[in-house]
Amino acid sequence: MTATDLPKNLRRGWTTGACATAAARAAFEALQTGHFPDPVTITLPNGAQPAFALAMQDLQAGMAQAGVIKDAGDDPDVTHGALVVARVRKLGPGSGICFRAGPGVGTVTRPGLPLPVGEPAINPVPRKMIALALAQAAALVGGSLDVEVEISIPGGEKLAERTLNGRLGIVGGLSILGTTGIVVPFSCAAWIDSIHRGIDVARAMGLTHVAGSTGSTSEAAVQKLYDLPESALIEMGDFVGGMLKYLRKNPVARVTIAGGMGKMSKLGQGLLDLHSKRGEVDLHWLAGLARARGAAPDLIAQITQANSAKHAFELAQGLDIAGAVAQAAFTTAAKALAGAHCELNIVIFDREGGRLASTEFARVGG
Repeated sequence: MTATDLPKNLRRGWTTGACATAAARAAFEALQTGHFPDPVTITLPNGAQPAFALAMQDLQAGMAQAGVIKDAGDDPDVTHGALVVARVRKLGPGSGICFRAGPGVGTVTRPGLPLPVGEPAINPVPRKMIALALAQAAALVGGSLDVEVEISIPGGEKLAERTLNGRLGIVGGLSILGTTGIVVPFSCAAWIDSIHRGIDVARAMGLTHVAGSTGSTSEAAVQKLYDLPESALIEMGDFVGGMLKYLRKNPVARVTIAGGMGKMSKLGQGLLDLHSKRGEVDLHWLAGLARARGAAPDLIAQITQANSAKHAFELAQGLDIAGAVAQAAFTTAAKALAGAHCELNIVIFDREGGRLASTEFARVGG
């Protein structure tokens, strides 16, 4: 689902990066002046200047901290309502701005992410936003930019269990994210970004085979089928196009696309976004596959009236419709991978994780 599918009155929200920036600026100003600005204004990458109310503040000798409650608007973000806290502490001359991960914020442990191993999971754009906010504050109230900025999210380690951080090698909590500072409801940008980062991590770890899956059942099944490490598993969901297009520019030697009957049928039909709002399974297309395999007219008619792709597959038992769908899905995926120079295959699983069909690995992209 994208923003264009939704009512225009859905409320936008703020990223963790924007909240961390506001908290950091408030803490920095308090450290210099003894007073917290409330609300506190920051500058987003697009030049907008939103104001944030403070949910907590604490001033001590040489240290100040402030907190902002994240408001994700109408997006079902796992961090909606979380408290994002920034603690700012003075450092010696020449130290510059140093970032630290506090409780609930993760640390990078695998290569391939936008940050080196060992760094707090505060992404590059939020770091730039914080640096700009502190520079603007220093120009206004004075003070040195030789400070330590520690970002924490109480309860963040538990919330991170509902994200892909563990698979990406971010341990101990959440990431401080955001490239614009703004959360667009149902934009799915965070999911697609996680797909890209998963591929980056796999490449950096030297893996030569990654598998994108549409759901947990196909993911577990494809991992078992090829004995893949967790870092090779890409939870692409409906965004097969987003995964394949990124792989086209950032190739891995072998790519497997795994999913159930319905999603792989859509891929076979030529769809690269498998969400139900992008298109339904074309039962007439499935009936055509059955016809090409010698199905009788009454069976073809039954398939066109089937309740679902699963029902159509059941009606066509013995005709290897699954194999035909897998081949068609391969053709669609191969076109999306054009130029990647890798090997590709498709695997279709049933709802219990049993393999219904698969293609052989074949080279695509020249």
